[in-house]
Amino acid sequence: MTKGNTTMKHGSIRTAGRLIGAAAFAALLAGTAMAATPKDTLVVAWAIDDIITMDPAESFEISAGEIMGNSYDRLLRYDVSDPSKLVPDLATSWTVSADGRTFTFNLRPGMKFASGNPITAEDAAFSIQRAVILDKTPAFILTQFGLTKDNVKDKVKATGPLTMTLETDKTYAPSFVLNCMTANVAAVVDKALVMSKEQNGDLGYGWLKTNFAGSGPLKLREWRANEIVALERNDNYFGDKSKLARVIYRHVKEAATQRLLLEKGDADVARNLTPQDLDALASNKDVKTTGTPKGTVYYFSLNQKNPNLAKPEVREAFKWLVDYGAIGDTLIKNIGVVHQNFLPVGLMGASTENPFKLDVDKAKALLAKAGLGNGFKVTMDVRTTQPVQGIAEAFQQTAKRAGIDVEIIPGDGRQTLTKYRARQHDIYIGQWGADYWDPHTNADTFARNPDNSDDAKSKPLAWRNAWAIPELTKKADAAALERDTDKRKAMYLEMQAEFRNTSPFVMIYQMNEVAAYRANVEGLKIGPTSDATYMFKVTKQ
Repeated sequence: MTKGNTTMKHGSIRTAGRLIGAAAFAALLAGTAMAATPKDTLVVAWAIDDIITMDPAESFEISAGEIMGNSYDRLLRYDVSDPSKLVPDLATSWTVSADGRTFTFNLRPGMKFASGNPITAEDAAFSIQRAVILDKTPAFILTQFGLTKDNVKDKVKATGPLTMTLETDKTYAPSFVLNCMTANVAAVVDKALVMSKEQNGDLGYGWLKTNFAGSGPLKLREWRANEIVALERNDNYFGDKSKLARVIYRHVKEAATQRLLLEKGDADVARNLTPQDLDALASNKDVKTTGTPKGTVYYFSLNQKNPNLAKPEVREAFKWLVDYGAIGDTLIKNIGVVHQNFLPVGLMGASTENPFKLDVDKAKALLAKAGLGNGFKVTMDVRTTQPVQGIAEAFQQTAKRAGIDVEIIPGDGRQTLTKYRARQHDIYIGQWGADYWDPHTNADTFARNPDNSDDAKSKPLAWRNAWAIPELTKKADAAALERDTDKRKAMYLEMQAEFRNTSPFVMIYQMNEVAAYRANVEGLKIGPTSDATYMFKVTKQ
């Protein structure tokens, strides 16, 4: 198979075509104009070019997170209406030992995967073991509890047909551990199916990149990179079945095209509309909107391997070269709020301090102090979607006023992200969404870097930008262990203050995700994290 651009063997166009009519299905996947989308099918226009894999042990992108949230179950989830509360998923209950190190999960009886195989505690244990052993990008969410390739089978195991235990290396805040178990990397996969596809001891990794082995309310039928993702109802799902027979995500990068498809009825939902598009749709009686503050922050970061960007004065100067006010009033109007901290509002300990504003003279003085009074040239890798591209162009203009020549290098989500993860950028503009509803999810990546070497095992955002921070790392580690809520909150506030002053991250805004949808669509609610927008709860009239 060619990576990310193949038709799944068990989900061919022919098979799916039988379900809704070959012509209609083909038209949906090809983007052909239709009079109206089928009543049992939701068509979503969205920029999904960031998707790299469909394996929950590796998937770590915003768009893929939504697919995982709809198609894979985990032991527990958080309550979308109140993310501070945990609710059962595959597990009906869980307990913590007196010493705070052993977590026991009790699974529901009689559940099945989409394949028809029974769901057992062995599947749940295998899924965590597999993620740790494969050790892909999101594995740190699990390995931070002392789990390693060598010990994970002893620390995570089935102790009965429907009972699984997880043993941590230290006594962490229980809510921290449990919140991590809601992350996509902890999704439960069908062990029998995955292992039947294993090749050369890869635990089914090669196969699951483009295939499906879950138990969620929707199942993956097809993914074609930068084209479509097709989901179908999973009739083996243990809970309330999806009212929709299928959900089709069409990759549509341009906001204007998304809006046109929505207005014509060729798409039911548009996900990347600009403030101007949303204003224009306000008077359209056939279109409604919904929005939710997200645990997602947008930023650009400065690679400390670049000697100019590594100067403390330059790091600070960049923070005074962003016109936050203009960006807030135009580019992110109704879709975000200016936010200059690594914790999004809504997470415990989030700061609302926003000390920076556009001040070119102050930036020039800082650059002169750094010995760069005549300016310098630098590149910025930018995903060509809005408002990211607009923010990059706006910064390019203000930076020029201070003598900094920023060359924008455009690319799709996979291109820019792959380069960023390899530390091959100068400046990268991107977004980070909370992986679980606990402040450590962002502290662990923005304010923690235990090993800054190129071959480090852990590669958080601080590592991607070669920011060596041993003392701040110790503070982040201590906060994760603090069981007193008030003390823990104060620790995160202190970290954010230090981060604002010293980091190579220019935090820009917190996302308020808005989706526009046809008036006959009901039940659409954007979740606070990428994996909590539940399309299986949507209906069409």
